[in-house]
Amino acid sequence: MSLPLKIAWRYLVSKKGHQAVNIISIVAVCGVVVATAALICVLSVFNGFRGLIMGKLAMLDPQVAITATMGKTVNDADSVIDAVSAIDGVERAIPVIEDQALAMYVQLQMPVRLKGVPDDYNTMNQMDSVIVDGEWKLRDQVSKYAVAGAGPAVRLCVRPEFLGMVRLYAPQRKGRVNIANPMGAFRQDSVFISGIFQLQQNSYDADLIYVPLDMARQLFDYETEATQIEVKLTPGASEQQVMRAISQALGSGYQVKNRLMQQREAYSLVNIEKWMAFLLLAFILVIATFNVISTLSLLIIEKDESIATLRALGANDRQISRIFVLQGWLITLAGAVTGVVIGLILCLCQQQFGWLRLSGDPANMIISAYPVEVQWMDVVITLALVAAVGLLTSMVTALIMRRRLRN
Repeated sequence: MSLPLKIAWRYLVSKKGHQAVNIISIVAVCGVVVATAALICVLSVFNGFRGLIMGKLAMLDPQVAITATMGKTVNDADSVIDAVSAIDGVERAIPVIEDQALAMYVQLQMPVRLKGVPDDYNTMNQMDSVIVDGEWKLRDQVSKYAVAGAGPAVRLCVRPEFLGMVRLYAPQRKGRVNIANPMGAFRQDSVFISGIFQLQQNSYDADLIYVPLDMARQLFDYETEATQIEVKLTPGASEQQVMRAISQALGSGYQVKNRLMQQREAYSLVNIEKWMAFLLLAFILVIATFNVISTLSLLIIEKDESIATLRALGANDRQISRIFVLQGWLITLAGAVTGVVIGLILCLCQQQFGWLRLSGDPANMIISAYPVEVQWMDVVITLALVAAVGLLTSMVTALIMRRRLRN
């Protein structure tokens, strides 16, 4: 340990001559501690909410989705599926058709999103775990069925045990419209409701209804087309490697997206909120470090006799300045390390005990306590920020010290 660092450490831990300097030193360290701990906790809470949202969406989103770069549909979906299925790491690839339609039940009606899928689509995702009434069934020997989101079920007043059928209407994509017979411009079909799902995410629950794939093709007048190819990977397969292989096999006419890319808007929104909170707390941290500058200014005044003694012993102005610059670093780093430790302890306690509760009726919420997920990159970024602020503090301290020594 160098002599300036030893003296700076001594000045940090020793009792000051004036009680006010001791109090200001404690306040300076506590300010950095609180700001750093707040950064760790707030960033971890945003990580928890992001993980919660992405975990919910991942229950129904495919691991990999393939869409056409130009146009709405993938032409000759079967040939695309054959090419994708031959790639190592792909367990299964299926076509789906999704489009807008009108649903009617008795006198009630609403616009919905129909998603035509294979009958065993529930094996591609975790659909069975989000069904809150009935079961997953799209077909039996008698009739065709649909699985509706909570939104359509409530607005249309339907349930799985009801005997009435939901009528579905979709505008014809081909041919001319006969003004004298407006209903002739629509294709229609009817289904029973076999199940109701609720993901507690508005993008799915509000208007989505799953129907058999052949029924969707008939309604929307598709033959071999699909609006999307959904891919399930084999356990342990590398998502990035499989996506690269699919892109190379299909060429530039197709977009290959993982779950994060499919939900880019939701993911970006949470990230923006997270880093806006980070900037606000970083500004508070910068303000807190002004206390460090005040502490060092008072300490420089208090140590006039010690500075004179060091000069008499042969220390030059650069060495004396370095003592107080290092002390500024020590105060900032001590506060940062302590704040990180306290922040991590608070996050761990929240994970284990859920002390901070969300307001509202627990029966209507996904979770009752704030979710927390610590990411070490956030810890590194926080420490880097504190180090940068400490550098700024040291530069100001060096300027004050030089002026003091010249006088």
